[in-house]
Amino acid sequence: MILQAAGFAVLAAISPTALIVMAVFLGSGNPRLTALSYVLGAFVMTVTMGIVVLVVLRGTGLNLQVNHDPLYEFRLALGVAALGAAIVLAWVRRPEPDPAKPRRQGLMARLISMPSPKTAFGAGVLIFAPSATFVAAVQVIASSSAGVPVAALAMVIVILLTCMVVWLPLLTYLAAPDATTRRLKKINDWIRAHGKRLGLYALAVCGIVLTVNGALGLTGVI
Repeated sequence: MILQAAGFAVLAAISPTALIVMAVFLGSGNPRLTALSYVLGAFVMTVTMGIVVLVVLRGTGLNLQVNHDPLYEFRLALGVAALGAAIVLAWVRRPEPDPAKPRRQGLMARLISMPSPKTAFGAGVLIFAPSATFVAAVQVIASSSAGVPVAALAMVIVILLTCMVVWLPLLTYLAAPDATTRRLKKINDWIRAHGKRLGLYALAVCGIVLTVNGALGLTGVI
């Protein structure tokens, strides 16, 4: 159970946006405090939503054998939703901005343009809103028959893996600021060129795994 949940959590951690934002905050006037606030926001959102999703799913009795079909129906629905989102991301093209019209900044753009501990915390909360892959990871835990200690350990692992895209760069920055800054710049240059494709692949893989798992479960194969 832990290995399966961890696999989905790794997919949830693939967030090009989260890494780009971390690079911006580490380049701000107060990089340590700003980046730490960003990490705290990410953890607050992830922990809160992880507990909420776990309690809700456990409350529906998905960990009981009698709810075999609802369990796999839920996984199938998550998979179809993830695949649908991947298809939309693959086909939708943003229109080219009109240089004659002023660009309106969204909430996230405004938070990033004014780096401070407060705005960084807000950015962490927004960026780490639960994704389909994160819900899938928590669902694996919720649907298992594991006791509280094992489920708690699995949740800690899922949360740490989901947020590793922000806490890991912060730790490396604290240990080696200059080297981390150089590496993040190179990574961000690559992400700007391939980030959308990377996120799309992660979402598609999660959708395929959940869809196949749900379909096999409903047909009695597993």
